[in-house]
Amino acid sequence: MKKTVLTFGLISGATVTGLMMATMPFVNTIGWEKGEILGYATIVLAALMVFFGVRSYRENVGGGRLTFGRGFAVGILITLISSACYVGTWEIVYHTLMPNFAEKYAVHMVEHAKASGASQQKVEETERQARDFVRNYHNPFINMAWTFMEVFPIGFVVTLASAGILRKKGQGIAVGSGAI
Repeated sequence: MKKTVLTFGLISGATVTGLMMATMPFVNTIGWEKGEILGYATIVLAALMVFFGVRSYRENVGGGRLTFGRGFAVGILITLISSACYVGTWEIVYHTLMPNFAEKYAVHMVEHAKASGASQQKVEETERQARDFVRNYHNPFINMAWTFMEVFPIGFVVTLASAGILRKKGQGIAVGSGAI
């Protein structure tokens, strides 16, 4: 299990971090909303490695058999490795290449509220939320937790789906296990 989990976890992590690095320079050009869509699309693409990893485990280690529990364990470990790669890469990018990300995003939040025709009360509430966001985002533990929560839920859902779709009971007699 270790080899499968490490292989597919690192492939997924390399995919999500590589695509993050490739798309980050275009965020200012395409805008925050499109950048967010593109970012989540890359996360979903990388999460597909969970499915392939669980399938590989079933075929190569499980001899064509896989319980939901074992499939979930393989998938969630792949997801955790990929998520750790994502968080680690973002922390490096944030602290070296984009140290003013939080401030820029806060400005975007307020501008978006104003452009949407929100009431003055709503704009003021958004300004307060933007200040809170900046303050919280500079806390490395909160920053890492929020970054983790961008990627992990998608991997979790793909893990559940993969374990359910790929579970497969053995056929006939399992040699050496005493099961029939």
